[in-house]
Formats: sequence, C-alpha cells, structure tokens
Amino acid sequence: MRLRSEIIGCGGYLPERIVTNAELARSLDTSDDWIVQRTGIRQRHIAAEGELCSDLARRAAQRALAAAGVTGAELDLIVLATTTPDNTFPATATKVQAQLGMTGGCAFDVQAVCSGFVYALAVADNFIKAGQARTALVIGSETFSRILDWHDRSTCVLFGDGAGALVLRAAPAQGPGDRGVLSTHLHSDGRDYPMLYVDGGPSSTQTTGSVRMDGREVFRNAVHRLAEAVDEALAANRLTAADIDWLVPHQANRRIIDSIGRKLGLSAEKVVVTIDRHANTSAASIPLALAEAAGDGRIRAGQLVLIEAMGGGLTWGASLLRW
Repeated sequence: MRLRSEIIGCGGYLPERIVTNAELARSLDTSDDWIVQRTGIRQRHIAAEGELCSDLARRAAQRALAAAGVTGAELDLIVLATTTPDNTFPATATKVQAQLGMTGGCAFDVQAVCSGFVYALAVADNFIKAGQARTALVIGSETFSRILDWHDRSTCVLFGDGAGALVLRAAPAQGPGDRGVLSTHLHSDGRDYPMLYVDGGPSSTQTTGSVRMDGREVFRNAVHRLAEAVDEALAANRLTAADIDWLVPHQANRRIIDSIGRKLGLSAEKVVVTIDRHANTSAASIPLALAEAAGDGRIRAGQLVLIEAMGGGLTWGASLLRW
C-alpha cells in the first residue's frame, strides 16, 4: 500500500519581547523608514535571556500536537530544522523529544538555514512514505538573535526568533485529490557559500560567529531560483499557478515575496505575509506563517498551499501541500 503524509495539526510560538525598528534606530545608523522600504520589516520577536531554541520548539510543538489531538508519546519521528541549536551536540530535537514525553522512534536536527523547514518536511515525508514512521513532528525553531552582529545594520535588522511546527500522519495514497504533502523539491549549490554564511563554528574558530551576507547577490539569486523551484513543484503535480489557493513563502524580504507572487500571477490576497511582524525567522518562518493563516481561517481543508524558501549554502526548495 502506498502511503502519503497528511497534515493533521500546526502551531507556532513567538517570544514575548518585541523589538521595533525605532528601538534599533536608537543604537544603529538606521531608521524605521529605511528598514521598511528595503525589507518590509517593522518589528521582530527576540528570545529572552536563557530562552533556548529547544524552549521555542517545545512550545510550538505542544500547540501543534494539541491542534492534532496527538500526544508526544504517539510520535515516532521528530525532525527539527535549526541553525541555532542549544548545543553543538546532541541534536536539539532529542531535548524536545524528552520534553514531549516521546520515548520511542527517533529525533534529529536538519541544517539548511532558511530552507531548513522545507528540507525537514521532505525528510519526514519520505520517512512516512517509506513506512518507517507513522506520526511525525516537523519543527522549525530559531534563536537567530544569538548569531547576529548587532553593530551591522545590513544584517541585524533583518532577523527575529520564533518556532513553528506541523504534525504529519501516514494515510493511504488514493489519488490526485489526496490531502497532505504532494511533493517536495530540494536544491543546493555550495559554490555560492560566500553570499550568506556565519563566520564561526566549532571546527574553524571554536566560536559561534555572526551572520555575513551579500544582500544584493542573495536577492538576485533568490528571485530566479525560487521561481524555478516553484515551477518544478507545479509541473510535478500537473498544476498551474492558477490552481494555487495560497503561497506561503519564506519571510526573508518583502520585495522577494512580492516578486515571486508577481511571477506566479497571484494576487496579493493569495500570499501569506508575516515579515512585517516576525522579520526573518529562518527555518521557523514558513511554519509560523502556516500556523497563523490556518489559525485565523484563511487556509482551509482541501486548499492547495505552495511553500518555498532559500537560505545559506545556498539551499532552496519548494513543496506543494493540500491542506
């Protein structure tokens, strides 16, 4: 029997502290207008002192599990996408596993930066399709504020902290109308590493390091590579952009989001945007946006949802979901 991954719950969590552009402008050579015009960001959430990636992940996971009517003990797989783990090892996912009361199966992290959630979703979906997992939790969680150079206005204004999660459950694959993960499409090109990276790590400097980015090159690559991944997802499912009910993109830059929407011919009303309030939460941005749009009733059962992201590596990918 062929299996598919049905989405049965989602949830998100944002730290309590909100940092506005005006607050940043008090210590940086920047302004609210400068940040909004170039990025669309007005504020971001910042994790409290002592609040870890695993704490954010656990809270988002608990909300997703509650929405799905599933307990942690029922899970047999956790895939956690993060660039900012609690420790070099073990995987932050194993801490979340223990906190949720999951004692069987396996839990591990995936690192693809801002594309991390799409990568983690693909991994979990393939586990389910292979019959190696029945109920899976996919999380994107980041404390990106911990790897920022707060004196570099070109990067520190862009990011925030948060977490989002989806619960997947195995179901029989029956046909074109199936709900769940329809397909995932992943790519990377290590030649573009210098465009976006962190200048530290346990093997190189034994320090955490800070984000370094060539914003102009990242923008140029994002628009055409994301468009290609989106076209690939649509072609694989014999669909067109007109069939899409919602585009839920990685929330990196409002201009990139608008460019992809225009390339697809989608009205602004069909694009879920949270960047103004969340900023770029890396691997957490897509599941946070999904949780918000599903929670307020915009995304409904049976609708087609397209997600896409690009991150350091460079990595990029897209996935088509039927909610």
